[in-house]
Formats: sequence, C-alpha cells, structure tokens
Amino acid sequence: MERSSSTETLVEKFPEVAAALDDVERRDVVGRMWRGDHTAWKPDPTEISDRLGWLTVTGSMAEQAPMLEAFGREASDAGYKDVVLLGMGGSSLGPEVLGQCFNGAIPGFPRLIVLDSTVPARVGTVTAAIDPARTLFLVSSKSGGTAETLSFYRYFRDLADRSLGRAAAGRNFVAITDGGTSLEILGRTEGFRKVFLNPPDLGGRYSVLSYFGLVPASLIGVDIFSLLGRANWLAATCAPDVPLAHNPGAQLGALMAGFAWAGRDKLTLAAAGSIAGFGLWVEQLIAESLGKEDKGVVPVTGEPLVDSRHYGKDRWFAHLRVQGHSDGETGQAVAAIKEAGLPVLELNLEDCYDLGAEFFRWEFATAVAGSLLGVNPFDQPDVQGSKDQTDRVLERFRREGRLAETTAQGSLAGLLEQRRPGDFLAVMAFIEQTEETDGLLARVRRRVAEGTGIATTLGYGPRFLHSTGQLHKGGPANGLFLQLTSDNGKDFPIPGEGHGFQVLAQAQALGDLDTLASMGRRTARVNLGPDPEAGLKRLLESLD
Repeated sequence: MERSSSTETLVEKFPEVAAALDDVERRDVVGRMWRGDHTAWKPDPTEISDRLGWLTVTGSMAEQAPMLEAFGREASDAGYKDVVLLGMGGSSLGPEVLGQCFNGAIPGFPRLIVLDSTVPARVGTVTAAIDPARTLFLVSSKSGGTAETLSFYRYFRDLADRSLGRAAAGRNFVAITDGGTSLEILGRTEGFRKVFLNPPDLGGRYSVLSYFGLVPASLIGVDIFSLLGRANWLAATCAPDVPLAHNPGAQLGALMAGFAWAGRDKLTLAAAGSIAGFGLWVEQLIAESLGKEDKGVVPVTGEPLVDSRHYGKDRWFAHLRVQGHSDGETGQAVAAIKEAGLPVLELNLEDCYDLGAEFFRWEFATAVAGSLLGVNPFDQPDVQGSKDQTDRVLERFRREGRLAETTAQGSLAGLLEQRRPGDFLAVMAFIEQTEETDGLLARVRRRVAEGTGIATTLGYGPRFLHSTGQLHKGGPANGLFLQLTSDNGKDFPIPGEGHGFQVLAQAQALGDLDTLASMGRRTARVNLGPDPEAGLKRLLESLD
C-alpha cells in the first residue's frame, strides 16, 4: 500500500528540516520512543511514561473490533435515529472528523451529532434536531469529571427520563471513560446500555484510535478493521528499523520542528470536502502538545487561502486531499502557493479510511517534534488556569446571583494596531457555529490576512479551551486574542446546578479572558449583540 507525499522534497530543499532529521537520527528519537524511554522528551517521566499507549493501542483495539462492530449493529437494530456525542477536546474532535467523512455514507446506521459547545443556541439546536427516545447518547470523558460533559449529561438525561421514564432511559446512554472514574460509577449505577473503559495509558488528544474514536465510528457503520488496518500500516512504516528517509512520521515531525526553529511556526492546513474537518483534530493535537514553555507551533486551520504575496516567512503549508475527490478552489490556491516557492507538504489519501493512517502519522510526528523542541507533548500545564478562573466566576454567581462585570473591551482594528512581525490573530467566538457564522468569520479572516499579512486562527468557545487554549497561554507571546460574545437568547437549565448553559458559557468566556489578561496577552472583547450574524457584519465593516 503506497501513499503519495512530498516530504522528501522538502527535506532536500530546506536545510533546517534536514538538520532536524539529522537530530532525530543522532539522538535515536524514534528508537527511544518505541522503547518507552521518557528521556526522549524530559528527564522526569511524569505524564510521559504513562502516556505512550497510543503507539500500540491499535493492536489491542483490533482484538475488540468484532465486539465494536457487533455493538454498532445492536444500536442500529434497536432503532436509534441519532447518536449524540457529549464530550470535549480529545473526546469529541476525532469523532467529529470521522462523522464528517462517513456520516450518512453507510445505509442503515444513525447519524452522528457532536455536542461540544455550552452556548445555549447550540444546545437548543441539538435538542430540536433529535427525539430523545430514539437517540443514543455517548457520555465521553477520560477523567470522568469534565464539567461540560457532565452538564450535557444532566440536561439530556432529564429529557430522556421525561420521554421514556427513569427506569428505561438509562439504556439510551453509553459511557466512554477510564477505569475507576466517577463516570464509570455513574454509568453502572444509572443503568447505561454499556460502559467502555479505555486503556489508561494514553491522553485524550492521542485517543482517537481507542474507544473514544472507535465507539462512535462503529455506531455510524464504519469498518473498524479497515480503519485500524490503515493505522497499523502507517505505524509499521514508523518502526525503529525503518530508515528515516522512509519514515513518514519522523519526517513530518522534522518538518514541524525544523520550520519552527527557522521561524516558520505557522503550519497552515489546507483540506476540503469530506476531510475538511481533519484540521480540527490536528489543531488540538499540535497546539496542546507543543504550545508550552514559550515554544510552539501554531496550527492554522480553516483559514481562506489568499494570494501568496500576503504570506510571510513564518508560514508553511500541508495540503491533504482524497484521491478522486475534487478540492476545487483549495487545490488551485495550493498550486499557486507552491509555485510561489512557499513550502508545501502534499498528502494524498486513497479514501476516508486513510484517516486511520493520518491519525497515527500526525500523532507520531507531533511526539517527534516535541522531542526536538524540548517539550513534553503529553501534558497540558496551562489549561487548568482558565478552568480555575471559571470556577471562581461561577462561585461568585452562586453567592451573589450575578456574574462579575468585565472591564475588558476594545475593537478588532485596535487590536490589530498592536501587531508585530510574526504575530497571529486568534478569534475566540463564544457563539453558535453555523454555516452563516462560519462564512462571515472566514471573510473576517481573509480581510485580516490580506490587510496585515498575519495568520489567523478561529476557535468556537468553549471547544478551543480544550484545544488551542494551551498554546494561547503556554506558547510564545505572539498572539492577538479577540473574544467574541453574544447576548444569548433562550437558555436551558442544567438540572442540579442553579444555573443554565448561558451562565456556564459566559463564565467560561470571562474566565479565559481574565486568564489571558493576567498573563499580559494582548486581548480585546467585542459583544456582537443579540444577533451574532448582524454583529459579525458590523465587525467586517469596521475593517474597511
């Protein structure tokens, strides 16, 4: 099985990449990784030695493939119309990619809906789209205590109880978690249809080829054997006895680190069509793994491609496409960028099952890049700060019945005036993601890229807190952070909490902005008003 890649050309053309690959060989990074040697990254084994299970998890999951596919048929035979995944970050982004690629492609299986937003409008959209009695809910959390996930569970469990009765409703829920968590106990005591206990030796963002990704995949009819087979093929090409010139994971890792050393720290991912969502998963993997100790690689996903003259020397590109699928304007834009002499890595997939191979390639590459950059790619030391600040905001709400006022304000134009060479703009949108908001925000990003030459990223809150949030706080201080909020309409109460999703989303926005400001990051907050689309149009006008 052969895959097309332009990695070798980039290694030959860019000496910084060749130097990085030489460092991989000199330090035996690949061999040490496979041997489980934590010193490939840090002298301290904490959150390394117990986080390397992703290297071999496909073997154990292959043994479970018959059970997973039988479970998928069981759910289909039970008459479920929808599968709603309740999760955040590593629990949701891999399934989101698989859902975009396979949803509806396999007759007789339900559709997958991923809920990873506490914004009330999004909760309302999912609620309106499903019949709780004919929906299977996946409650997915490695720690078992993810606040957003448990809030989703309480809300939808209440709907299911009222539709089916308390005794029967538990069968409409499935837990995916580590052993010994509170979620495992909840699933067993509340009558869940099944509780999947994931191997504990892998972190959330490296878990897509474990139960966290494979259970939702099986429920929409994905051939688990084929998906894992592609992953195993790629893993075999990354083995220690494979020469580095033929090791796709090590080569990609050298690209990440070598370009970062040379100042090209903005990796722009171009993907369209059925694999457009792959960027969401890669974004978390790279940002949360490498964005720490004032270092990092900035993954730029979903950004409209513009004329090459607007790109600086801080950019390089990765272009993913499925063979036989047209990627239209994306392919044409990439061709022009490559013609202009900018570095472009091209990866061609045979079909959607090659996502299994790409998941492993990028996991392996990110681990290699972490070794070269001198960071631990398996921890997330700066994520907790926003969570703690959110908890403080919510505690004040419980005491006083209101959220704290924020003095943060500003404008996008004013924020951009503070830019320096090598900066990027991070748009953090605490609004519902829709086709309309996606389109308007894409226009904002295009306008910024063409007007200033800096890279732009986009994260919908609170999802990005479990993704690029680590990079925002732990990476280099080269970000401009624009928070967008809206005056939410209808709220939805969270049973047992004393507040609804509106308060939770607002507290998360306040907590994150306060944390960024306390670190001296350059921030601005813009309220879009009660109509986010109208507010985004005004934002666009402000750039004229």
